[in-house]
Amino acid sequence: MIQQFSHRRLNRLTGEWVLVAPHRTKRPWQGHEEGKSERNTVVYDPACYLCPGNARANGIANPDYRNTYTFVNDFSALIENMPAFDLNDSGMLIARSERGICKVICFSPQHNLTLAEMDLPDIESVIRTWQEEYKTLGAYPFINYVQIFENKGEIMGCSNPHPHGQIWAQETIPVEPAKEQAQQLIYFQEKKSPLLQDYLQAELGKKDRIIYENDRFVVLVPFWAVWPYETMILPKSRLQHILQLSARDITDLAGAIQVLTTRYDNLFKVSFPYSAGIHQAPTDGAEHSEWQMHMHFYPPLLRSATIKKFMVGYELLANPQRDITAETSAAILRDLPAKHYSKL
Repeated sequence: MIQQFSHRRLNRLTGEWVLVAPHRTKRPWQGHEEGKSERNTVVYDPACYLCPGNARANGIANPDYRNTYTFVNDFSALIENMPAFDLNDSGMLIARSERGICKVICFSPQHNLTLAEMDLPDIESVIRTWQEEYKTLGAYPFINYVQIFENKGEIMGCSNPHPHGQIWAQETIPVEPAKEQAQQLIYFQEKKSPLLQDYLQAELGKKDRIIYENDRFVVLVPFWAVWPYETMILPKSRLQHILQLSARDITDLAGAIQVLTTRYDNLFKVSFPYSAGIHQAPTDGAEHSEWQMHMHFYPPLLRSATIKKFMVGYELLANPQRDITAETSAAILRDLPAKHYSKL
C-alpha cells in the first residue's frame, strides 16, 4: 500500500511531515527541461578565479596551492566586524544584527575534478580541512554554529565550476539545524540515546533504503526524504561533530562520499548537481549530547538529466511532496555501479 497510494511520512529529525504521491510519476511531462550538465574536462582555466595562481575579483591572487585551499569569501553574506543593532518596532518589525565569517574551500587545484572523480586520499584531505575550519571558526567567542556545505552545478546556483564548497559560521543556530536540535533534544531526554543512532538501527534492520555501507558509515535515502534522490550519510558510532572523527572514520567517510557522488553521476551519466552539507553540534560551548553528526545531499533532478523537481505551488504553500518513494529511489541508486561512468 505504501508504495502505491498517497500517504504522509513524519520527518523525525525536524518534526515536519512530507506528502508522498507515488502515482504522480505516471503523468506526462511537457514542462521546462534543463540543459544537460556536461563533464568539465579543463584541468586549468586561466579565467577561473579559484584556480591556483589566478587573481580573484578583488585582485588578490591565489597561491599556487597543491591540495585544498581556503580563504574568506570575497563576497561574504556574513561579516565579522559590523555594528550591533536590535530593532523591535511595535512587536511587529523585528530585526537583529548577525555577525559571522564566510569561507570558500577549493577541494582541488584541478579545475575539472568533482568529489566523484577525486581519489580517496584527496577527499580525505577535504574532510581534514573541514575539521580544521570547524575547529578554528568554532573557537571564535561569537561563533555558535558552523555550517559546512557545497552547491554543485549551475542548476543549484553554483557560480564557478571549479570544485569548491563553503562554510558560513555565525552567531545564531540557523533554522534547519535548530529544528533538528530541538527534535534530537526531545528524543534524547526521553530515550537517553541519540535519535539518529536509533533511527539508523531501524534502517539497518529493514535494508530497503540503504544504498551503501562500510565499517563506519551508512549511506541511505531517509524514510522522510523530500527530494527525489535525497540521501543522508550517517555514522555507525556516536559522533557529535567532525572533530571526533578518527583517521579510520575519515577514510570511511571519504569512501561513502566517493561512492554516493559516483552513483549520482552514474544515474543519468552527467555531473550530478546537488546541495550537500554537514549538520553537527553547535560551537556554543554546551555539551550537546543529543547531537549526532550527519551529512545531507539534496539533488534536484527527477526523471532525467534535464527534468528538475520544482518546489512550487503546494510545496511552497502547504507541504513538501515527493513523487517517488524513498524505497524506489534507494533501489535505483543501490543498483548503480560504484565506478564512475567516465571510467567504465
